[in-house]
Amino acid sequence: MSMDVEKELASIRERLDGMPGTREKLSMIVFSGDLDRHLAAMIIATGAAAMGMQVVLFYTFWGTAALRDPKKRAGGKDLLSKMFGLMLPKGRNRLKLSQMNMAGAGTAMMRNLMRKKNVSGLDELYETAAVLGVEIKICEMSMDLMGFTREEMIDYPALEYCGVATFLAHARESAVQLFL
Repeated sequence: MSMDVEKELASIRERLDGMPGTREKLSMIVFSGDLDRHLAAMIIATGAAAMGMQVVLFYTFWGTAALRDPKKRAGGKDLLSKMFGLMLPKGRNRLKLSQMNMAGAGTAMMRNLMRKKNVSGLDELYETAAVLGVEIKICEMSMDLMGFTREEMIDYPALEYCGVATFLAHARESAVQLFL
């Protein structure tokens, strides 16, 4: 190969390395408040992290309810915020299936089947995600709309409260972007 071709290839590689979407990174929006979708999000996130990818999960709207800590209480809420708090699940272990919930029977059957088949539940998946360095970003606008406060959210080592611009900055440089 001639020196000119080698220089041109090196120049192309350098430009590609700096382009958006070329990092070994997964950015995922977790929008849903459904058990099965959260399981899928966490299985994908931990799988990508185990493969060495940087993983960023952006929780917004109904997805934020999964991050509420059932042991924590937050005072000083207005009536509408209290209503949302009562109507939405308080934590990941209160999520229901998106299909075939059957007044909770389907969700109970799914959890039982997962135990029998040794499939990790959300508690174990979140623990694994934390160990693997999966980052969780919570949309402050969604929290405000749902009436949630920082005081009632889970303790997680790589948790940040932010806005959509933060997610977009991560997504722009990610090789993979997903919406669940």
